[in-house]
Amino acid sequence: MRLKLLIVFIAGVALSACARQEAGAPDTSRAIETAVVQLKAAGEAWKDAANFARSWGDGTFHEMELDDWTSGFYPGSLWVTYALTGDEELAELARHFTAKLADVPAMTHTHDLGFMVMPSYGLQYVITSDESAKAAVVQAAHSLASRFNERIGLIRSWDFGDWNYPVIIDNMMNLEMLFTVAEWTGEEQLKRIAVSHADRTMENHFRPDCSSWHVVSYNDDGSVESKTTWQGASDDSRWARGQAWGLYGYTVCYRFTHEERFLEQAKKIAALIMGLPNMPEDKIPYWDYDAPGIPDAPRDASAAAVTASALLELQGMVSAELRKQYRSYAEDILRVLCSDSYLAAPGTNGDFILMHSTGAAPFNSEVDDAICYADYYFLEAIQRYKAL
Repeated sequence: MRLKLLIVFIAGVALSACARQEAGAPDTSRAIETAVVQLKAAGEAWKDAANFARSWGDGTFHEMELDDWTSGFYPGSLWVTYALTGDEELAELARHFTAKLADVPAMTHTHDLGFMVMPSYGLQYVITSDESAKAAVVQAAHSLASRFNERIGLIRSWDFGDWNYPVIIDNMMNLEMLFTVAEWTGEEQLKRIAVSHADRTMENHFRPDCSSWHVVSYNDDGSVESKTTWQGASDDSRWARGQAWGLYGYTVCYRFTHEERFLEQAKKIAALIMGLPNMPEDKIPYWDYDAPGIPDAPRDASAAAVTASALLELQGMVSAELRKQYRSYAEDILRVLCSDSYLAAPGTNGDFILMHSTGAAPFNSEVDDAICYADYYFLEAIQRYKAL
């Protein structure tokens, strides 16, 4: 079982023993070299600090406390790059920064435990067989499961705001931890919670074109209270990273369940993203596909990285025709992200790897910044691409 997870986490889904050697392939070697320099520099800069650097823009760092939803991504980037290079200095840093998250698995006030724990403790376990890291993931899964409401059939996302029971599309990304621990321990209840959440989200979060609302809130009887946004351009807009979260989340659901409805949902979301008429030519989306100011609206490299990583797993689950389409689209994204347009020069960009991501444009927060989760999913996509 650990080997199976190692393949998924570290190598991605590989159907071919040979990497593509076409002209103009993404310069992943350069990207990895850049990642090594940037990640080591960041490690030295923040090693003894109380917080992490979450993002960088206009010469200023945005720091996060260790219970921030993004706290697992820098340790995760270290683990991924260690897996790609075998550089023991990166492994040492990865252990150090993962250990800083020791209090996270017991938290029950957040739905983001999958984001926080799987890239850090999860990768530490599958790479090093550290049983204490496995125990941390198991504990975190139980903490996440405590936020599940049986009557509503969903895991609650936020504990703030005027919503009665808010659920955000991002929460699809945290189901992987429940599925994983269910396989490790045989706790079918965790898998049942994940499937219920995925089914209810599929029922209420998606429009006829398979784009998703960001926030769906529920009444206590399980009926829908409202469908709104928090980070999108409007309630009815197509927030780019939200569409990527859905694609990735349903791909993961199919990986663990082999239920065709989850595969079909992932394929429909992929078709939506790949068929959008206002997608920029370089396939790096605007922060919202309906953002004001298009074509001059800010881009979101993080949404592109998540999409590429998801497609590189999804391509291993579909017909030969779709496989070719998904691989080609992901390769196009990686080619651009590995270029000077998005890949930072070593020693610049606040020691982050990618430029030009957007966190929460409606709040003028992290707009056109370097952000830690963009780096993580970019590196994961490179792993999956190199495994093909």
